[in-house]
Parts: sequence; C-alpha cells; structure tokens
Amino acid sequence: MAEELVIRVTAMPTDLNPYGGVFGGWLMSQLALGAGSLASRRGQGKAVVVHATDFTFPGVMAVGDELSVYAEIVATGTTSLTIAARGVGRERNGEATVDVARGQFKFVLLGEDDRPRAVTQSE
Repeated sequence: MAEELVIRVTAMPTDLNPYGGVFGGWLMSQLALGAGSLASRRGQGKAVVVHATDFTFPGVMAVGDELSVYAEIVATGTTSLTIAARGVGRERNGEATVDVARGQFKFVLLGEDDRPRAVTQSE
C-alpha cells in the first residue's frame, strides 16, 4: 500500500517548546491523528491506538511552517492495523521541505460493542 497524505496543518505559537522550536509532542500527536484517520477509514469504523513506537525527529520546524502528515498501512493483524506515519515540514514563505518526524502506530479495530473485531479482506 502506498503512503498517502492524511493531514495538513500550520504550526502555531502555542505548538512551540521553550526553546522556540516546534514541540516534539505536538508532532507526535499530529502523526497519531493522521494515522488514526487512515485506520478508521480503512477499518470502516472505530480504531483505537494500542501501541506507538519508533519516533524520530530528523528535522526542525518553525512557527508558521506547514506540516503534512503521510501515512501507510505496513502490517495487518487479525484485529489490528499497523501504520507508519511521516511528518514533512514546509517553510511558510517558500517550497523547501524537510522530514521532521516519523513514528509507527498499532490500532485495534472495534465493533459496535467496543470489543476487538476482525480485519476484513479489503483492509
């Protein structure tokens, strides 16, 4: 499965750390939101994160820069989808981009009873 754009958002002053850079926790949450969006769409229902790992922050962003989150399903289990997410920052006043964050998330699909349900063939 190919990587796809799942979220695009602008870093605001409230997203900065005490040193003036974009806070890593904000980047992690944006990756999680994007991965969750993909999991819910592909799973056609509720999907909850049960594991997050392998975070790296190879680049930096400044306030006003745009973050694009790309995600792809990298593994499918009986009731779960594992999704790799990547954040790319684009400078506010230009076209230069840099990878700023990566992480991997495992989501369990839930049925209407909030119990794990099987992944179907189309997912």
